[in-house]
Amino acid sequence: MSYILIADDNPDITSILSLYAEKEGFQPVVASDGEEAVRLFNQYNPVVVLLDVMMPKLDGWSVLRQIRQESKIPIVMLTARGEEQDELFGFELGVDEYIAKP
Repeated sequence: MSYILIADDNPDITSILSLYAEKEGFQPVVASDGEEAVRLFNQYNPVVVLLDVMMPKLDGWSVLRQIRQESKIPIVMLTARGEEQDELFGFELGVDEYIAKP
């Protein structure tokens, strides 16, 4: 089974993304905060991560840094922080794609 980690504190977003992931043949694993995201990443070894920046306990930047210490897995930042400086910072940290939520 190929897992996809969806880390976002908004249950509406995670629900929609989970439906799309399942439709494409992935098994979604959902984290509602950054600490849970790191734990689930280590537990499930997903093939891709969809990661929000603004999450409780540990922000997405910190999660990204921790994952990059261990893995080159594709990571997509999916966040409301759409400023150019945020996007550039994400790429500097090693994100593969940066998508601003509408």
